[in-house]
Amino acid sequence: QVQLVESGGGLVQAGGSLSLSCAASERFLSWYVMGWFRQAPGKELEFVGAINWSGGSISYSDSVKGRFTISRDNAKNTVYLQMNSLKPEDTAVYYCAARRVAIVVRTAAEYDYWGQGTQVTVSS
Repeated sequence: QVQLVESGGGLVQAGGSLSLSCAASERFLSWYVMGWFRQAPGKELEFVGAINWSGGSISYSDSVKGRFTISRDNAKNTVYLQMNSLKPEDTAVYYCAARRVAIVVRTAAEYDYWGQGTQVTVSS
C-alpha cells in the first residue's frame, strides 16, 4: 500500500515562506503525477498544483501561480511545494496526492493515493 507523508507545515506571517515535502513509500512514485491540494475550514478541497514525472508538465491554480513552485526528486521519491509571499487566505490543510495515470489533471477524484495532510497557517 502506497503511503504519502507530508511535512513542513506550520505557522508563518503573511509575506513569509514555507516549504512542504511529500515522501512516498514506493519507488513507483517516480512514474506518477503528483499533486497538491488544500482545504480551508468550511471550504471544499481545492487544487493547488501538480507535476508529471519528468517535471515537463506542471499546472498551478490561478490563486497560487507565481507564488508557489512544485518540484520533485524521483531518486528520493519526494515532491516539494515551495510557497512564497504567503497570504492569510492560504491557510489550510495541505494534502499531497499521487495519480497512476501520467497526465496532469486538477480534479481530486482523479488521484489514487493521498497523504494525511499538514496544516499551514498564515497570520496577518
